[in-house]
Amino acid sequence: MRTRATITTAALLLAALTACSSGSSSTATDTPSPASDTGTPAAEPTVSVPADHKGDDLAAAVAVYTAAYFAADVDTGYGMLSARCTKQIDEAMYRGILEQAKTDYGPDHPATDVQAEVAGGLGRATYKVKGLPKFDQAKQPWALEGGAWKYDAC
Repeated sequence: MRTRATITTAALLLAALTACSSGSSSTATDTPSPASDTGTPAAEPTVSVPADHKGDDLAAAVAVYTAAYFAADVDTGYGMLSARCTKQIDEAMYRGILEQAKTDYGPDHPATDVQAEVAGGLGRATYKVKGLPKFDQAKQPWALEGGAWKYDAC
């Protein structure tokens, strides 16, 4: 349940910020990662983690980001921006973008049909935004920074 909420949140945030950038459509594969035998959580992904695991993590990040975007959760959303994007978009500007998205569209627009392509520390996400097809994304860029996927479509 926590993963679903995280995915939904990421997806919402991503969609809103990506309204400024869109890509071409594509398909991707996403294979689930194996479960841990010990029941302990796996370490955060790094570039050495198998691509299928990073694809799952990227899909979850998309959901969290998209949810944060439409809910105007600036702390979560801004924290998910890549270092490159935070150099281009300051937190005050980002806050204004998210508050406007929440005012215009409301918070209930999760990412659906999320597909993730991962190659090393770079990822591309393709997904739909529930109720807002103009925010659907194709091959949206993401970067793996410090073991976490960061939105990089600024």
